[in-house]
Formats: sequence, structure tokens, C-alpha cells
Amino acid sequence: MTALRKAGFGLLTVLLLAVAAVTVGYVLRQQPTGPDLHGAAVETTPEAVSHQAAEPVTQPVTQPVTQPVVEAPPAPQADPTRSQHRPMHAMEPGRTLLSRGDKGDEVRDLQARLAQLYWYTGRATGDYDDVTVEAVRGFQGKRRIPVTGKVDQRTLDRLHAMTTEPSRDAMGLHNVPGPLDARCRTGRVLCIDKSSQTLRWVVDGQVLKTVDVRFGASATPTREGVWSVYLKSRDHVSQLYDSAMPFAMFFSGGQAVHYSSDFAATGYSGASHGCVNVRDYDAVAWLYDQVQVGDRVVVYWS
Repeated sequence: MTALRKAGFGLLTVLLLAVAAVTVGYVLRQQPTGPDLHGAAVETTPEAVSHQAAEPVTQPVTQPVTQPVVEAPPAPQADPTRSQHRPMHAMEPGRTLLSRGDKGDEVRDLQARLAQLYWYTGRATGDYDDVTVEAVRGFQGKRRIPVTGKVDQRTLDRLHAMTTEPSRDAMGLHNVPGPLDARCRTGRVLCIDKSSQTLRWVVDGQVLKTVDVRFGASATPTREGVWSVYLKSRDHVSQLYDSAMPFAMFFSGGQAVHYSSDFAATGYSGASHGCVNVRDYDAVAWLYDQVQVGDRVVVYWS
């Protein structure tokens, strides 16, 4: 009897353990192992894994964000009352100070200053002509000054700021002769004053012609003293320097009075090799016809 009770108790225990095991297994199969792409539980059994691998994963469709449309401001319209060739901020010309037709030393000063900036070529004449108009226009256009060819205060101020005070020579003014040497007061004399850089043709004490002249450099100075013209050569060419010496009137060795194109072009910025250079072509041509071989030449400091 006791054995039977023991056997029944053991059988009951086995049955209870079996029921508990089945219950636990069922509960474990119902628990989710992780969220799927849509938030639902994903089974981790072999069947579930196989089923998930067979189905393509669908990504959620993102709708594009619509940006608000911003209209560009309208383009500025040109003012039909203004010239298309003149900016709205263009300066107006000032009151005219010098213009075409004017004459005098103010025009000479203008021309000499324009020559310093290479807008005006040649010697200042004191005549506000077409060449001067074009020189002023070029200067104004380069400096963004209203281009008129006329000089106003703005043009004049800018020109003065960029240049130096021109010399009398640059202004085309003749040099002022010094006192006439006593040796020049009788006979026919080429009276050459180094101090005033002038040559005067004097006959019996009367001055008939005065011209500007240039002398030799320090290494080749023009000799001073009393000489005589010993040779005239209208179309002379220097054998030593291979340079033209038109209307040459020799008075001391190789030194002569003659026309110089370099002197005419550059003025006193250069020098001769000892000769007395004349830059006025017409004047020296006239002198050549007046002077005779044997006429006196006096070179001095006044």
C-alpha cells in the first residue's frame, strides 16, 4: 500500500512538471524579440526569419517640402530723360577760363604744362588753337573731367597739381639779352651773350636780329673771346659726330654758329659739343645770308 502511494505521488509530480513545461514554452513563444520596420513584434523562429527574408523591405516615401516662391524685385528702368552715354553722377563743366581763340601768356603757361605731360607737342605759341583744344580734351578725358576742350577751374587745378612752373624757355618766351658788350658796338658783329643765352646781329651798334642760343656742355665748352667768321657751309655735316649742322658759320676751330634740330625739339635740356646752337630755323637762315666771311664774332658773359 505504501509502495502504491509512493508510485502515485511520483506520477503526479511528473504530470505537474510536464504541464508547467508546456505552459512556459507557450508563454515564451508569445513574447516579441524586437520591433519590425512598422513597430510590430518580429518573431525569431526559423519560419519567421525565412518569411521575412523573402519579402522586400519597403522604405517609407518622403514627401518633398514645398518652398515658398519669392518673386525677384523688378529691374530698375532707365530714366529716358538722361543720356545713356553719361552716368547719372557725371560732373558738369565749370565756368570757362580759357578756350579756343584766346592768346597770351596764360595760354603759353597752359601749353607748357600740357607739354610736360606729353599732351602738347612743340613750342608754346600763346595761341589757343586746334592743337591746344585737342591737348586739353585728351588731358580731361584721362582724368575723368568733363571733356570740353575748354579750361575750367577743375581742369586748371588738376593740371597745376601734376606739373611744375614752366620756364620762360618752355613757355616759348625769348631770353632777355644783357647789356651789349663794347666790342659789339662797331662794325658787323655776331654778339653772343652767354649770360642771357642770346645772339644778336649788330651792324654799327644797331641790333637787327636777336635769337636764343645754346652752348657747349662742361666737357666741351664754347670758347669766349673775339673771333672772325672764316668759313660758311650751308648744308654742313660734322665729320666728327656725323650730325647735321645747317647754315654753319665757323669762327673758332670746329666751333660754329648753326641751326640745331635737337635744340628746337628739346630746348635747354641738352647741349652742343661747343658750337653755338640756334633753334629758330628761319632766323638762322636769314643770318646766314647776312653774315660774310671776315665778320667779327664776340662771345662773352654780360
